[in-house]
Amino acid sequence: MRRNSDDTATATKDASAPESGAELVEPLDRARTAAKGKATPKRREAQGRRTGPVPPPPQTQREAFKRMRGNKVSKEERRAAATERRQRMMAGEDKYLLPRDRGPVKAYIRDLVDSRRNLMGLFMPLAILVFVALLTPSLAVQRYATLATTFMLIAMVIEGIVLGRLVTRKVRAKFPTEPIKGLSIGWYSFIRASQIRKLRVPKPRVKPGDAIK
Repeated sequence: MRRNSDDTATATKDASAPESGAELVEPLDRARTAAKGKATPKRREAQGRRTGPVPPPPQTQREAFKRMRGNKVSKEERRAAATERRQRMMAGEDKYLLPRDRGPVKAYIRDLVDSRRNLMGLFMPLAILVFVALLTPSLAVQRYATLATTFMLIAMVIEGIVLGRLVTRKVRAKFPTEPIKGLSIGWYSFIRASQIRKLRVPKPRVKPGDAIK
């Protein structure tokens, strides 16, 4: 009877051994990652397969340079893109302008300012003249240059105030539904008028003396 009992226990132990081994192997098999069956795509290929909406045009020159650096384009391509963007900005295409210059209201303000001959357009040449006069050893030249500069600045300030009010009144009449801030419109007009005509961005599309409705 004892021998039969021992044989039965041994058989039971041998039968249970494969099951315990299977239990150990099964988690290991589950932990393994199945092979992909194909090579992992390269970064350039993965980026080429990406689809989505077209990104908006850059808002600033720095953003455009960062975007071009990320795309790793050549210097010639960057120069060509910058030249094209500059030309379209100078032509007044709205999406290539800076945010402060966009919109029909700002375009109308520029036309109003560009259609006038302003004394403020001499601001930069006057600043250069004053700088040169201060470098001269003659006290008389410095004195007369300072006096003339003072009168010119006073006249420019008065002209800027008059121009700002005039432009604000016309803009409000032209765009009655737009929120118009007089101080903002006046400052924008002053900055535009104080620049040399050839250096204005975008370029003037009207000539001095043209009637702007």
